[in-house]
Parts: sequence; C-alpha cells; structure tokens
Amino acid sequence: MSTLEFYTALTGLESYLKSFAMTYTRNEEDAKDLTQETILKAIVYRDYYIPKTNFKAWVFTIMRNIFINQYRRKTKSNTIFDHSKDMFLLTNAPGRSGSPENYMDGLELEKQIHKLEEEYLVPFQMHFQGFKYKEIAEKLGIPIGTVKSRIFLARKKLMNWLPGYEE
Repeated sequence: MSTLEFYTALTGLESYLKSFAMTYTRNEEDAKDLTQETILKAIVYRDYYIPKTNFKAWVFTIMRNIFINQYRRKTKSNTIFDHSKDMFLLTNAPGRSGSPENYMDGLELEKQIHKLEEEYLVPFQMHFQGFKYKEIAEKLGIPIGTVKSRIFLARKKLMNWLPGYEE
C-alpha cells in the first residue's frame, strides 16, 4: 500500500472512527480526542500494517487498545469521569479520611466497641480483622451459629449506642 493510498484509506475511516469512539467514551470531545489519537498512532505505526489484510480492523483495533490503556490509567489513578449531564469527576479515594471529624468519630466508635461484653467483643473484633465465621468458631471453640449471633448482637448494640451509625 502506497503512502497516498494509506492516508486516503485512513481519512475515509474518520467518520466511522468517530462513531465507534462515541460508543466507548459517550462524550463528543473525548470521542474526537480518541479519534485523533487513533489516526496519529496509525500514521506512526504505518509500517506495522500488513498489506492486503483488513485495514479497517487494524485501525479499529488501535482505537480499542488506546481506549483500554487510557481507561486502565484512569482507574489506577482512581479518577474516572461520570459522563452524566453535570459531568462529575469521581475519585475512588476517600473524601475526608484524615479529617478531625473522622478521627473523633473513630475514637468514639472504639470507645463504644470496648464497652461490649467479652463474649461479643472477641468475635466482633476477630470478624473486623478479617477472620471468617468458621475460623472464629474454630479458634474460640464455639458453634458457627453462635459466632454469627454474637457478631450480629454486637453490631446491634453498637448501633443503639451510636445513633449516627445505623448504616
């Protein structure tokens, strides 16, 4: 395929690329950016195209790979765009994790947890630390139903003692 044929075929696909990009991004501007980046990458890697193979599939594969790589980068940085009407920027990082309110809430919660009777406190703390019900039952030498019951009752007591923590 000559250079002229390559560029002609590539520019002929531009409208299809833009439509395909819209299915990925659901946003006009992002679709335009993805289309431009796809065209640029196709030009840069022109030598990798094998003549007499499906050119359209080759270009669309480039677009798909660019989108996947961008998505992975965004999720690794914990930032994703919500493409709703108001366009919110969402982060997976907790909002006020180091705030004084959270610190005080944590202290209050800890204080209330330690008010629990020993029979509820130990299974509750073990469950909170990540132990499974079966593991707790084996370590404490009590039936699994008793473990579940004690954890449930501990939660119920804490919810009564801390009215703001119902959920």
